[in-house]
Amino acid sequence: MKIIGYPAELIRRPGDRAGIMVSTDGIAAFDAALVRIHCGDNRENGPGFKETAVESCRRTAVPGRKQETEIGSCMTVQPGPGIPDGEIGFVLNVFATTPTKGRQTLLARWDEANKLGFRLGIDGTSTLEAEIGDGRGAVFGFALPHPIAARQWTTIGFGLSGESGKAVLLMKPADASGFGHELIAASGEGPRLGAKAAGLALSFAAHGTGRESVPRMAGFFNGRLESPVMLARLPSAADIEAYQAHGPERVAGAAGLWDFGRDFASSRVAEATGRAPEGHLVNLPARGVTGSRWDGTAQKFLEKPAHYRAVHFHDDDLEDCAWEESFHFDLPKDLPSGIYAAKLTAPEAEHHVVFLVDEPAGMNRHDVAFLASSVTYVAYSNEHYDFDDPNMEMKNGMVSTFEPSDLYLNEHRELGLSTYDRHSDGYGVFYSSARRPLISMMVKGRAWALNADTHITDWLAGRGLGHDLITDHAVHAEGLSRLSRYKVVVTGTHPEYWTTAMWEAMTRYLASSGRLMYLGGNGFYWRTAIHPEKPWLIELRRAETGARYWDSEAGEAYMNFTGEFGGLWRRSAVAPQKLVGVGTVATGFDYSSYYRRRPESEDPRARFVFAGVEGEIIGDFGSIGGGAAGSEIDRADPWLGTPAHALILARSEGHTRQYNLVPEETPFHHPTINGEEAERCYADLLFFETPGGGAVFSTGSISWAGSLAHDGYANNVSRITENVLLRFADPAPFAAPPPGGGSAELSRTRIDQGNEFYAGIDRRG
Repeated sequence: MKIIGYPAELIRRPGDRAGIMVSTDGIAAFDAALVRIHCGDNRENGPGFKETAVESCRRTAVPGRKQETEIGSCMTVQPGPGIPDGEIGFVLNVFATTPTKGRQTLLARWDEANKLGFRLGIDGTSTLEAEIGDGRGAVFGFALPHPIAARQWTTIGFGLSGESGKAVLLMKPADASGFGHELIAASGEGPRLGAKAAGLALSFAAHGTGRESVPRMAGFFNGRLESPVMLARLPSAADIEAYQAHGPERVAGAAGLWDFGRDFASSRVAEATGRAPEGHLVNLPARGVTGSRWDGTAQKFLEKPAHYRAVHFHDDDLEDCAWEESFHFDLPKDLPSGIYAAKLTAPEAEHHVVFLVDEPAGMNRHDVAFLASSVTYVAYSNEHYDFDDPNMEMKNGMVSTFEPSDLYLNEHRELGLSTYDRHSDGYGVFYSSARRPLISMMVKGRAWALNADTHITDWLAGRGLGHDLITDHAVHAEGLSRLSRYKVVVTGTHPEYWTTAMWEAMTRYLASSGRLMYLGGNGFYWRTAIHPEKPWLIELRRAETGARYWDSEAGEAYMNFTGEFGGLWRRSAVAPQKLVGVGTVATGFDYSSYYRRRPESEDPRARFVFAGVEGEIIGDFGSIGGGAAGSEIDRADPWLGTPAHALILARSEGHTRQYNLVPEETPFHHPTINGEEAERCYADLLFFETPGGGAVFSTGSISWAGSLAHDGYANNVSRITENVLLRFADPAPFAAPPPGGGSAELSRTRIDQGNEFYAGIDRRG
């Protein structure tokens, strides 16, 4: 991968300016063309890669250059009259998570290139160290005799006199562990700085390199800092005691106090005294996390902000690659909505920078909308779990194989993490950004996320079914008005991450005669937040349960972007079954299976679904696992909200033992009995009407779309999907179902279902 890039904005509209950021490795120049992606799957068993060029949008001989990314978070305070130049001191709480991982900076006013200013940090052996330099090559340093403990709140005081050169360093654990409540102190006399460092920014969790280009910061800290207090004097033991006992606002004579317990969604940090400049958080460290005073009496940061006066910094945080624009396209005003890419080419190099073109607000060209899962695409972007999780081969049931993009991403961790990853200190990743190369949106590779969704756009085009493309982000921002212009909304294969605004818009759409085709699995699963001012950022908290790669820490289940409770939608009173009739039950990644029709498929209400379809078996073919039912699968559950009048038209069967129930379906650890638990792992093909003449059709399987193109689209999966789409596009309202007209099992209780399941085990011995 000698050439890679990302769009300035993930979502554009006709007539917009589409800026593209590109970094090259050994390529002096490249050509660029705007192409529409119809199918991104170039695998031998897939539909084949398909794109068409937009002839009016081309660039030739665009200069190439390598662009650097600065990764790691910190807080900076710009120089100004509020920062003392004579005596200066600080008191703050520190929670170090990797104190033996190299040299890390806690606070500084430091120019590394010229060794000017002061720096307080950890030396890589858990030792707290201070450095003072006069910019002429001499650096004075001293350290405490005892190490700072990992994952323990510790109050630290540091200060120096610019006139005398005296410096002090104080440390006291904030609880009864470690060295008890003893104050540990050290002092020394270094160079007299005077006002030499006055032009340097103050920084926390990193220090300045003195460079004008990347990297501008270094020494990134892993851990939490709690509301720093600045003094115009050296700190004392009394200051440490006051901070620990009463909080930062009780430290006497504060010249500055940066309060991390306010404005939790903002990168701006308010300065509480009014005497010093405000702080600015760089590269999106974690907010809404517990501090030293958290005692479990509040689970939401807005209830007791004083318990959440902490920011968690990481050396691998990233908000924005911040590359310079390489070129741009002026999108034609009549450009159809869809999946587009800037196709970058050079000798022996090619890369598609994918972005989405949404319909303009308040407009539509067709009655059918394909809803691109833009939030989910960002959530998955740049995931590393196939490399980092030692259990992935066992989970997948096969030896891991990697695309060139996977290998590149593993070698270039500066491109940031996904919400499936853990930070280098083991904590889960809350945020994901679209302002970086998005490997999850690459075409010509693994059939997952956007690339798998192109099976649907390919099918729509192949069958001549006109449609617009709209995005999650547009639905989030515009609500019902974005959906209501369409008779039919078709989802992608994996609409997993949904915001509250999206959920409310879809609920209102279905209540107002809308028709929804859910052509995927594991949909509507995690409650997600989009930053209120920076829509390229999403947030996730993996609270309580769900199929996940990390757990939210205690007291940190609420999203700081919105203040909402995170985790599964199922835990937020609205399970997916209430919206689309089915919800996630199991995952398995070895082989996909097929569906078998049920008697309900002959019900007059749903007879249109199977017009021209013969036989009981549906989808025993496909490019994702070899069948239409697989990967991640959903089933009906009346307990969780499947409407009683819903019809379960077909059900998958024959899944392998690699299909395992998701955690929320197994509330306690237990052995499986001769694989019998696999009988609870199946996908339901389901239909039901909604008030106002609308309807819902759900496949409950990610791999359904991988079967659409089989045999030149002449197959029963394609025919069923087209039958539903054409009927849903017909304005004739669906009649209200008769009382008790749903599948019989939807009226059974959970106890009935459980007894039937275990009775089946007994019958088979």
